[in-house]
Amino acid sequence: MRTDGILGVEDRDSKRSAINSNTARNKQKWLSRKEKWLVVLGVILHAVYMLSIFDIYFKTPIVHGMDPVPPRFVAPAKRLVLLVADGLRADKFFEPDSDSDGGYRAPFLRNIIRKQGRWGVSHARPPTESRPGHVAIIAGFYEDPSAVTKGWKANPVEFDSVFNQSRHIFSYGSPDIVPIFCGALPHSTWNTYPHEFEDFATDASFLDEWSFDQFQNLLNRSNQDPKLKQLLEQDKLVVFLHLLGCDSNGHAHKPFSSIYLNNVKVVDKIAEKVYNLMQSYFKDNQTAYIFTADHGMSDKGSHGDGHPTNTDTPLVAWGAGVGHPLPISHSDHHENTAARFIDDHLHDTATPSEWGLSGMTRLDVNQADIAPLMSTLLGLPCPVNSVGNLPLRYMNLNKAEEVEAVLANTKQILNQFLRKSQLKQSTSLFFKPFKPLASYSSLLRQIEHLISLKEYETAIKLSEHLRSLALQGLHYFQTYDWLMLMTVITLGYVGWMIYVVLHVLQSYTSLPANIFSKEQLPNPRRSTVKVHLFGGLSMGVVCTVLLVEQSPPLYHAYVVMTMFLWTQIFSEYRFLKALCRYLCGKLNDYYLKLIATCIFSVIILELLVKSFTDRKLYTWCFLTTGVVVAFYLFRSLPWRSGVPIFVWVACWFLSAFTLLPPQIPENTLLVVAGGLMIIAIGIILRYLELHAKDNIYWRSLAAQDSKKLKFPLLFYLQILWVGLASVLVWLSTSHRTEKRELLVLHQLMNWSIAGFSMILPLFSATGLLPRLTSIFLGFAPPFLLLSIGYEALFYGALSLALIAWILVENAYLHISKFRLSSAQVKSMEGNFNLAHDNRCLELSDMRIPLAFMVFFNIAFFGTGNFASIASFEISSVYRFITIFSPFLMAALLIFKLLIPFILVICVFSAITKLVQIPLLGCYFLVILCSDVMTIHFFFLVRNKGSWMEIGNSISHFGIMSAQVVFVLMLFAGTNIFTKDILVRSAQQFSRKKM
Repeated sequence: MRTDGILGVEDRDSKRSAINSNTARNKQKWLSRKEKWLVVLGVILHAVYMLSIFDIYFKTPIVHGMDPVPPRFVAPAKRLVLLVADGLRADKFFEPDSDSDGGYRAPFLRNIIRKQGRWGVSHARPPTESRPGHVAIIAGFYEDPSAVTKGWKANPVEFDSVFNQSRHIFSYGSPDIVPIFCGALPHSTWNTYPHEFEDFATDASFLDEWSFDQFQNLLNRSNQDPKLKQLLEQDKLVVFLHLLGCDSNGHAHKPFSSIYLNNVKVVDKIAEKVYNLMQSYFKDNQTAYIFTADHGMSDKGSHGDGHPTNTDTPLVAWGAGVGHPLPISHSDHHENTAARFIDDHLHDTATPSEWGLSGMTRLDVNQADIAPLMSTLLGLPCPVNSVGNLPLRYMNLNKAEEVEAVLANTKQILNQFLRKSQLKQSTSLFFKPFKPLASYSSLLRQIEHLISLKEYETAIKLSEHLRSLALQGLHYFQTYDWLMLMTVITLGYVGWMIYVVLHVLQSYTSLPANIFSKEQLPNPRRSTVKVHLFGGLSMGVVCTVLLVEQSPPLYHAYVVMTMFLWTQIFSEYRFLKALCRYLCGKLNDYYLKLIATCIFSVIILELLVKSFTDRKLYTWCFLTTGVVVAFYLFRSLPWRSGVPIFVWVACWFLSAFTLLPPQIPENTLLVVAGGLMIIAIGIILRYLELHAKDNIYWRSLAAQDSKKLKFPLLFYLQILWVGLASVLVWLSTSHRTEKRELLVLHQLMNWSIAGFSMILPLFSATGLLPRLTSIFLGFAPPFLLLSIGYEALFYGALSLALIAWILVENAYLHISKFRLSSAQVKSMEGNFNLAHDNRCLELSDMRIPLAFMVFFNIAFFGTGNFASIASFEISSVYRFITIFSPFLMAALLIFKLLIPFILVICVFSAITKLVQIPLLGCYFLVILCSDVMTIHFFFLVRNKGSWMEIGNSISHFGIMSAQVVFVLMLFAGTNIFTKDILVRSAQQFSRKKM
């Protein structure tokens, strides 16, 4: 009977064990399915939300359907000549010529300034490039931000311009500019020189001469062509000469070179020739002349940003309808000295004394103001898309004509506002008008009444006030949907992060067992169904509203995604309610730890955001970390362990690399030195591995199996491979330098060593330290063969810092073990309730994803800018291929950039095994951290500034948005190397906090 009783108990225990085992397997399958769905949801969400910036920041301001508003007076000019000196900066145009005694580079135009016309500085708005500069000059508005989708090269939306409104346009110049603005016009005569003429190795001033010669030939030809003669004698004609010489010479020779400065003289002579030619041909004094530039040129021979050398361009106007020179008077100053131009420069800035124009009134304008000036001179309607203000003081009009000119300019901008208002109101169910212009019609009537009473000054001021309000209204409707869209997207990101946190808390922590252990829970299905039903109905209502408002399809996607996430969050209200009760029962110490962890995490992530524009932050980060962590370990570990000193040295060594320039200079000696450094690190790690059993702080990092390796000489083979790669770096570079051609034998050896070395780590020992050492040595040869300078040393420095990270985590395990009593350790055994004997995540484990984010980002910026492949030298691939092959070369460059990430991912996976925490749980915490940065970058996206600044802001946001996929792909790719890693059981070191 007693035996039967024992057998019965054993039977019940085995059945209970089988049931528990089946339950655990079912739970694991459910968790696996849920996480696959969660990853798919994250990929879709980030892809959709990444597109939102094009609906928010890069939406075209151009609308159609407005009627032109011609000025109600006789045009002062019959024709207009527009001379645009591409890349001519103001100071080089106005300052004296050092090569002549007291002379200036532009004597003809200076004589015009002093005797015939008016002058000033035209302020361009970044991006200071040729296309947006010409758009501002001839169309009166600044760069269409939606041009980012067409690479900034083509007009994304058709728009009106002075050329469109003219009767005929004659244009000669660059093939990159003239066809954009004249190619589609039926009333245009134009020609361009071949692209081959733009040779940076020559003096490009002959391009300007070419443009003038073409126009001169046109006028000469008209003497034998009656139709052409008749065409030239019509009114409302525009002649546009695009003079590219200064831009090409500035890029090639810099703006302080003699070639560039001589080109300024060439441009001045061309202006004189054009003036004399027009005067002798037409002889009616009905030609107006505008001389300006689209942008300037920096001292480095570049342009694009908002530096004054790029935004300040000369403006000289003379001829029919233009006023004569104005002497300086006290009334010339702007009423509001704090007012700023479009390039953020103050009004009434002092004219440099060396310009020699202190006695002449300087009339600065915004670049877009030139378009209404040209239109008014020709009696044309202002371009309907223009936002420029008519610079009245450039014109020679009576008071009645002045007020009519300003009123026409005001009505043209007001019509844009009314059209945008009409379009938005026709589709909006909850339309919010721009209140300051609610009574615009009464203002117009008041202006007309003042004109009838001949109170012109008052009418002009009221017209300018109405124009200012209309410009504010245009900005209002341009950003009308911003609040709604940014709120929806922000709520979506926040909802996603909360949902990820809930998943981690439910699946990878001990919270569910703690908060539900004493409760009998009812079946939640009915309550969950209600939440989902309400969420579905809400989505339907909002989508119906968006459909009625004719919103773009992506608007529906943004709203549905956000509402779906929050529905999923509210469906977990039982868990949230229990979690709140659990937290309410905690002591103040717990809240302090929770708040401190959150604050510390946000500070680290915000510093990482800042590091995208300032790499030097990593220097301070690792200098500080080296001191703080080493001091902590000194207090906790025996000094003989050597761990604190190693961590300190490794962090300080890595900190030096973000002080170096991202443009890596070629230095083969540094690459070879990097190879020797890698060999030395490998030997030291091998020594530590062999003697790990004698040191308790290294013991858990060594191999766990006692089986003999299939390839016992694997380590020496990998060392040999690194040495061969270093030798081939030297031989390949030397041979290429001397013969300008890579030997086929060297090429085959480089490919073979790089490919074979990456397979060897699969056959290494499965202990944490030997496997990581093998991975480190396995990826060293391809990285060395793709290196050209100090980045080979960075590979070793990054590896040392990653080893230091492993040692710190290993030391932390031992420190935790010694601080716990045996009873506490025994009570922790229940904490290992996940698959593969992983313990539950604790609050203190947040340090691991944060450390990963730091290392992952320094892999971005340690030797360059991962956001731009163009920041890396193409010569990096010359040891594998020298014949131009863009796809293969780009693939090799990208692979080189990925190698540091592979090291970081492998170490991260190994650390999760070392401390016995679930890898996927840590992955979701990494995604949580990256999304905190993503939200910040979402608000940092720029649609103004240089193309580089705009492009970088987009790429930073895109990189962080894509990290949910990028990190997962790297995990999957590196899993073949890390899945076999074995460590000692972490149960003896674990402790439970939550």
